[in-house]
Amino acid sequence: MTQGQTRPVSTSANVLSVDAMGGDKGPATVVAGLAKFLKSTPAARAILHGPAAELNPLITTHKIADQVTVHDASDVVKMSDKPSNVLRHGKKTSMWSAIEAVRNGQAAVCISCGNTGGLMALSMLRLRKAEGVNRPAIACLWPSRNPAGFNVMLDAGADIRADQDDLLTYALMGASYARSGLDIARPRVGLLNVGTEEHKGRAELKVAHELIANAAERGEFDYVGFIEGGDLPSAKVDVIVTDGFTGNVALKTGEGTATLISELLRGALMKNPLSILGALLARGSLKRLRKRIDPRRVNGGVFLGLNQTVIKSHGSADATGVAAALHLAYRLAQSGFSDKLAARVASAVAVAQDQAQDIAAGQSADKTGE
Repeated sequence: MTQGQTRPVSTSANVLSVDAMGGDKGPATVVAGLAKFLKSTPAARAILHGPAAELNPLITTHKIADQVTVHDASDVVKMSDKPSNVLRHGKKTSMWSAIEAVRNGQAAVCISCGNTGGLMALSMLRLRKAEGVNRPAIACLWPSRNPAGFNVMLDAGADIRADQDDLLTYALMGASYARSGLDIARPRVGLLNVGTEEHKGRAELKVAHELIANAAERGEFDYVGFIEGGDLPSAKVDVIVTDGFTGNVALKTGEGTATLISELLRGALMKNPLSILGALLARGSLKRLRKRIDPRRVNGGVFLGLNQTVIKSHGSADATGVAAALHLAYRLAQSGFSDKLAARVASAVAVAQDQAQDIAAGQSADKTGE
């Protein structure tokens, strides 16, 4: 169904706005992932953005026309496009159209497999940063030993820099995401460092360590202090706070390692008839292990710190990965995540202001004493 044909688009939390273009594998993969998601979530609806002439046959093939509205968008944001170029010339692109549907209240969440820099730039332009947020962050899910099966890590690459105030805001936003995305009533937050000792790390990390600890009660989370890289998949923490450079390197390293383990395990099990027999006998356990470490299950980085929710799917995601990102988007939409996050950010601003006043008062008292 094209935009002009028309059934009215619902403004409820059931509607997702999906950029069909920009992924490495093209719109056919995005639509296939959308079909997997919609067939398992009958109440959901989607607005699909891209060339209508290309998308309508795909929708018909997957038999999801009754759940999908197509918004015709002729241009595409390429992976090689610079964010500044996207801002200047992106109005006719599928990415712009997908974000605009959320801005206009037609959909609850935007999902795109496209250019990360372009998506962040357009999201900040059209949706704006939430009050009190200096730098938005990308939150990803990290497989862990926790009952939920995942930890939240942010920033995963929105901005390579982060000062102590940014890290405090990340802690508040990450805790809110853990509540809505993983149903953790009181998340445990850790600050990633080169060691757990308080004297280690850069100056801004030491300041952030104190700020986050002081904000824990008002933010309704437990602060566990500094954590190390080995704690990322542990049951020690629910939310991992770091800057975008460190987080992105950790994320890509983890994904690459998971893929390597899967390939090595498969090669070892297929090496000779005896190992093949062992693999057949352990097929159920191996299937569960493969599912547990499959990077596609945690596809979908959430842009935190905007006035509405945007999710970035991997550009190389297959249909299973796209469906995982859509399931995450739908769960956040159903929870009213954007409003809850805004409240948490407002709390972070209040905490920072209170602490700044306390510091100023302390300095004034010291001068008076002199």
